[in-house]
Amino acid sequence: MPFWAVAVVLVVLAAGVFAAANRLGRDPAPDVRVSGAGPSGTPSPPTSSASPSSHPKGPLVLHGAGDVSLDPSYISTYASHGYGYAWSGMGGLFRRDDLTIVNLECAVSDLGTAVPKEFNFRGDPDALPVMHDAGVEVANLGNNHSYDFGPDALLDTVRNVKRAGIAPVGAGATQDDALAPAAFDLQGWRVAVLGFDQVVDPYPEAVATDEKPGTAAGHDTGLMIDAIRAAAGDADIVVVMVHWGVELDTQPRAEQVDLGHRMVEAGADVILGGHAHRLQPMETYHGRPIFYSLGNFVWPDFSREGSTTAVAEVTVSPQGRFRGRLLPVFITAPGHPQLG
Repeated sequence: MPFWAVAVVLVVLAAGVFAAANRLGRDPAPDVRVSGAGPSGTPSPPTSSASPSSHPKGPLVLHGAGDVSLDPSYISTYASHGYGYAWSGMGGLFRRDDLTIVNLECAVSDLGTAVPKEFNFRGDPDALPVMHDAGVEVANLGNNHSYDFGPDALLDTVRNVKRAGIAPVGAGATQDDALAPAAFDLQGWRVAVLGFDQVVDPYPEAVATDEKPGTAAGHDTGLMIDAIRAAAGDADIVVVMVHWGVELDTQPRAEQVDLGHRMVEAGADVILGGHAHRLQPMETYHGRPIFYSLGNFVWPDFSREGSTTAVAEVTVSPQGRFRGRLLPVFITAPGHPQLG
């Protein structure tokens, strides 16, 4: 697909994408509705409090990208082109921003054995420093593949991600660890990043508890909301990456829209969704961007629909006003996203 065609698709998906809101006074209603999503009811007022950080604030730029596989048996170009090929089509975009968050859709460990499920992805730890050098600071492990080789591999993945200089979110040794945010001080802003995994039905044992490792929250939306509220009390900006919805859907389900709105009302400022393996629309709710699905990123080029994707870009002004947009990307070869 030519890049002009990708751009047309994204313009349709992201109509009305630019929006802004002050951190202490969010817009009373969304300026974009998601087609086919259905109403979410009357929202309660969003959480509002004095800024936790008193430092002078500068403009902030963050990016979010969808599913990343570091599995050499799944991404054929790793053997022929090396791990750097996965990031070479982005023109250094992630190295020029303040924060980049991706969904790491695999266990990255040599430990463990495959749990009984249809697909099990095992990434190579040697690929992680390359991902870090490309500009990725946060890897969400709150998804349906970080537990593919059991608890030992998941904990080893957390360790390997940290060793590479990347902050893992969405999984951990206990429920509290899995729900804990990664925190950053950027341009005078205190930023908290959370990861959540709702896609646990194929293997519910993957959900973390007080006694065992796993991913964050499962279907317990109350835990998610509480974690967002807690993070919002300590940070100026709260970013949530959530694995939710149904594979191959091109529109979010009504329950996703409702949960996304509840997250914003609880204090989330940016929501980055995934799992559908398809790009979905974004909306702006109370001045906060919700990207319902960022689709694939470092992934095989199985189809035109799956390869037509995007990177979420969010800018925050020194006054605390948010603007979100989708940057067109097309997967031109296995594991090779190309910025439009």
